[in-house]
Amino acid sequence: MGFRDKSRITQLAARELTVPATDRLDPARGDYEQILEQHEIAMSEDRTGYFDPSTGAWVFTALAHANRGHCCGNGCRHCPYERE
Repeated sequence: MGFRDKSRITQLAARELTVPATDRLDPARGDYEQILEQHEIAMSEDRTGYFDPSTGAWVFTALAHANRGHCCGNGCRHCPYERE
């Protein structure tokens, strides 16, 4: 499913927004705890994202994705939506 696909996923996953899907963020990563910490800080400060501690890339929070209202289909790290 691509970004412009009309069949959008709108059902949130049955997990807390602070908990990423393991197929999107591997708990075995060396920076896993840092990523979770940065994500939690960004969400508590009502920011839309944070800079990845290892790469410096901008990463949207689960709350930003949830506020969007649907999955964009790009495989985002903190996507809060159910996958088919």
